[in-house]
Amino acid sequence: MGRYSRLREIRRMDPSRDYAEILRLITQYEFPWDYRQGVSIAFLRDFGVPRISALLDRTQEFERSGQKRYDDTVLIGYEMSADGFDSARGRAAARHLNRIHGKYRIPNEDFLYVLATTVVGPKRWIDRFGWRPLCTQEVEALTQVARKTAAMMGIEGAPATYEGFELLLDAYEERMFAYDPANRRVANATFRTMASWYPRPVRPLTARFSLALLDEPLLRALGFRVQPLPVRSAAAGALRARSRLVRLLPARPRWLPSRPQPRSYPFGWRLDDLGPHWARNRPLEPLPDEVPAAAPPAREPS
Repeated sequence: MGRYSRLREIRRMDPSRDYAEILRLITQYEFPWDYRQGVSIAFLRDFGVPRISALLDRTQEFERSGQKRYDDTVLIGYEMSADGFDSARGRAAARHLNRIHGKYRIPNEDFLYVLATTVVGPKRWIDRFGWRPLCTQEVEALTQVARKTAAMMGIEGAPATYEGFELLLDAYEERMFAYDPANRRVANATFRTMASWYPRPVRPLTARFSLALLDEPLLRALGFRVQPLPVRSAAAGALRARSRLVRLLPARPRWLPSRPQPRSYPFGWRLDDLGPHWARNRPLEPLPDEVPAAAPPAREPS
């Protein structure tokens, strides 16, 4: 395939109908590595909100099993989308996700914010460091994926456009970002997990590289100092050099999609493996669109 032939294919699609297929092409063929980096940054942004990080810190999942927590987040998203969001597999994954969250009293606005990070985070990363920016159809597909996820999770008020998600994210962060010790603890646990993916001698450099890519408001909220300008410039320059190299490579062939390779499950996983161990003991609730409408009251005989 030519380098831009898949882009031409995506531009012929209707994202309001083909959003799941466009997401598959983005995540498995066009931008597999970049999409994961954007999601990882989105993951970190959640920790800048004390109300969110306090809950995550209280569960101690990041301290005790950070790699599994990271893998489970990626895999549940994969399970929801792999065969289509309305497939039996996708709906089962959504029910399982709702079962996990159902233990906690999470405000709707926090759900909306976390959802917005999964749209805005990958888009901003790919536009900045990808081998090409996302096209209009791809951006609209990410928006439709988020709206479908909101519907399956019962999240109210999901924006209708990407711009709406971006405005929601920026306004929420301006209002809610603040330093709290829990932010730093959860972020440190996550950085330790990410650093463990690399050889021990380069782990400090990996952490410095990661911090150099984060914006100042997020760094302040997490309790980290802004990295020196030469470090920030070197990190961004290295990623832009990578994007130029990737642009010269042939397109990923159809027979070689990029799929999750979770470290926590080297021999495969089942849906019940994902999430905390207690989740499988909680009852599964139907999705919002699976709840039958209440029957109208019987009319009194005249």
